[in-house]
Amino acid sequence: MAAFFLWCLLLIFCWPIALLALIAYPFVWLVLLPFRIVVIAVGGVLAFLRALFFLPVRILRGPTRFRAFAAYW
Repeated sequence: MAAFFLWCLLLIFCWPIALLALIAYPFVWLVLLPFRIVVIAVGGVLAFLRALFFLPVRILRGPTRFRAFAAYW
């Protein structure tokens, strides 16, 4: 909501820049879209590596933790 009010102020005080920003915003979004996809993919790979790294610890810990947690249900 604050961004909208700031844009309205920009439109009142300097309308050419506000209209340029309004026209340029979709193009900037399209240019930045591949970077968002890369960030999502890297986050998924890092989550997979973290799960793979902690898998031996989870296996060695055994099912006792699950049974203790299940007792509360």
